[in-house]
Amino acid sequence: MNEADLQALWLTLRLAALVTGLLIGIGTPLAWWLARSRARLVPLVEALTALPLVLPPTVIGFYLLIAFAPSATIGGLWVRLTGHSLSFSFTGLVIASLFYSLPFAVQPLQSAFSLLGRAPMEAAASLGARPLDAFATVALPLCLRGYLAAGVLTFAHTLGEFGVVLMVGGNIPGETRVISVALYEEVERLDYASAHRLSALLLVMSFLILLALYFLNARAGRHGRA
Repeated sequence: MNEADLQALWLTLRLAALVTGLLIGIGTPLAWWLARSRARLVPLVEALTALPLVLPPTVIGFYLLIAFAPSATIGGLWVRLTGHSLSFSFTGLVIASLFYSLPFAVQPLQSAFSLLGRAPMEAAASLGARPLDAFATVALPLCLRGYLAAGVLTFAHTLGEFGVVLMVGGNIPGETRVISVALYEEVERLDYASAHRLSALLLVMSFLILLALYFLNARAGRHGRA
């Protein structure tokens, strides 16, 4: 791999790690509310959360590109606050990836919280535990497999993003040129040897990430039965 591809790989890993951490933080209260609330808005919020699963990535990227434009409300406010445009920037990639990978963080957590039920939290409350203490000492350990799934799937999904990041970020080396965009560029240039290397790298990385997920899930399952 040349220096440009290594730079794209590092940028992709940095993007995936940052998005995963942010979405675990954002997804936890949202998934908790979806799993436990009886509000009429729950189906609507669930549909909005799952929308990136069915929408073409280019559609999401297109509307985000419009929203990020300096002439738009969000994009203009960002320019006034920072002096930089959200479009074709690493920050723009992060925000776009948060939208696109949201269901991969929320849905595993929601399933884990739903399986947890209300009894463990009610038991903790009856013993005097505050809600946050009960969540940290009861819900988190019992929902560990859900967090593992959310983290791994979000990371892997962000790693392989293409349509959204290309629409929002373009192909700026060192700023928005992620590994999937680099692969697309190599194919466009008919440099199939480089494309093979990048494809193989993504294939191996994706396989190892999923292997780690299944291994950790199996290990957590054995400890749970012990």
